[in-house]
Amino acid sequence: MYEIRFHGRGGQGAVMAAQTIAEAAVYEGLEAIAFPFFGAERRGAPIMAFARIDDKKISLRTQVYQPDMVVVMEESLIEIEPVADGLKPGGCAVVNSKLSPNQIDLGVKARCATVDATSIALEMLKAPIVNTAILGAMARADDFVSIKAVKEAIASRFGEHLGEEAGRINAQAAQMAYEKVSIGESLAQRPITKRKMWLPTWQEMPPGVALYHEKRGEIEVGPGSSWQTRTGTWRTKTPRYLRDKCVRCARCWFICPDAAIKREADDHIDINYDYCKGCGMCASICPAKAIEMTKGAKL
Repeated sequence: MYEIRFHGRGGQGAVMAAQTIAEAAVYEGLEAIAFPFFGAERRGAPIMAFARIDDKKISLRTQVYQPDMVVVMEESLIEIEPVADGLKPGGCAVVNSKLSPNQIDLGVKARCATVDATSIALEMLKAPIVNTAILGAMARADDFVSIKAVKEAIASRFGEHLGEEAGRINAQAAQMAYEKVSIGESLAQRPITKRKMWLPTWQEMPPGVALYHEKRGEIEVGPGSSWQTRTGTWRTKTPRYLRDKCVRCARCWFICPDAAIKREADDHIDINYDYCKGCGMCASICPAKAIEMTKGAKL
């Protein structure tokens, strides 16, 4: 699986860039998903967006913590965000900058591609919206998708929203960036300061997040009103639990978005198929392959 994390500012088009690179991958016959993460939702505020590309179905829906590619759409974010945190060995960074790659200090040595996407955007689009230029640089920095597919996706997505002429001009901006990219290696002088994260144990999880529906004294806890509706009826694939393989790590219980997995006293699990939608996240995260997805709504 190829994972991409975009770092940008509100208004630069990071979310649209993630959606477009996913569409380009689909044109190449691959599977892809894209989604954003917003903090303070205002223009200019730091935001992130994510994309995943694979040759098989993608079930993972978490943020991208260990990207194959980091895309920095605004150079100043390097000073305030740990943009290279988790970058995989052999991964690459694409940075919107006038500097050469060996002048970019990401805090890690990594293959780095730089392009002055802002100048290209101002020249071609008459606005500092750098997403399409940065997409062209991405296609040059790594060959996970072709520039042809990127331009097709831009023409389609931007043409649909802004008109055919806008789609054509944005595709030209991507081509120009593709041709002007500089590729080298980043510096590793600055320390990468990781954000403090709350990583609770299962005992610390708040009621109604990953807890099975139950009654504690006079108080009912569980997945809220979803309990009242049997949402498993639209399932097209069903997880089959292989008890003998289970290592009782509880990852499936923790990640289930519908609280359809119950932990038994010995830490084995039980799946409530009335509420399981068959998303496959439990099977994809299981390290022991103790859950397998079967076709159909029933085992």
